Amino acid sequence: MELWQAAVLGMVQGLTEFLPISSSGHLVLGQRLLGFNEPALMFDIAVHVGSLVAVVGVFWRDLWSILRGLFVWDDEEGAKGRRLLWLVVLGSIPTAIVGLAFKDIFESMFSSLLTVGLALMVTGWLLLSTALVRRPGRSLEKMGALRALIIGLAQGLAITPGISRSGSTISIALLLGVNRKVAAHYSFVMSIPAILGALVLQVHDLGAPGAAQVAPMIMGFITAALSGYWALRTLLKIVQAGAFHWFAPYCFALGLFALAWNFWG
Repeated sequence: MELWQAAVLGMVQGLTEFLPISSSGHLVLGQRLLGFNEPALMFDIAVHVGSLVAVVGVFWRDLWSILRGLFVWDDEEGAKGRRLLWLVVLGSIPTAIVGLAFKDIFESMFSSLLTVGLALMVTGWLLLSTALVRRPGRSLEKMGALRALIIGLAQGLAITPGISRSGSTISIALLLGVNRKVAAHYSFVMSIPAILGALVLQVHDLGAPGAAQVAPMIMGFITAALSGYWALRTLLKIVQAGAFHWFAPYCFALGLFALAWNFWG
């Protein structure tokens, strides 16, 4: 992999991991356009670690609340942190079950442009549906265990290439009546165990990186972290403004492109 390819894929990973346009769908299409089947495992891990750094950089206050809640029991911030931790644990359960039970099926979908195209259309409809949400929404304290489980299930199904993880989880949260800010923060804090879990599943296949892999890995890590941080900060403003559905036309267009490529490419 050339450095410019590593930079492009790292930037694509960082932007699409958090913008509701499907990182997996873009990587499938990007790999086809750049002329190779899939990035090396070490590179894939490097860009996901970069994405993880971006999440921690943006949501460190939420993570601090969780940490404080484990040790301080007599203040409001600690109580909020414990509540967030409990909901993240609940939401991670269906994600883990779906991911482990159907791992091979989801992995086989990464070779299918038809799957990517159809899944991007589903993402587009989910995003478009959020335009109907007008009510203020529930706070974190009133979100409830059932909503956390449903949102976690959406995150698990988003392993499908073309289904945006952030797009599906935030959309479902909004449609379930969760406050916009809470929906976004919960979605991305819940992504941390999901990303870590995916990395753990990959680590056992690792060997020592070759000398030629080091520079692309570093480049991918840096570009994924920087672009991911920008994407997160931007998306939070868009969700808060009630404009999440703005991304729907892009998903529809990219989905149609993937379908056209599948049938006539």
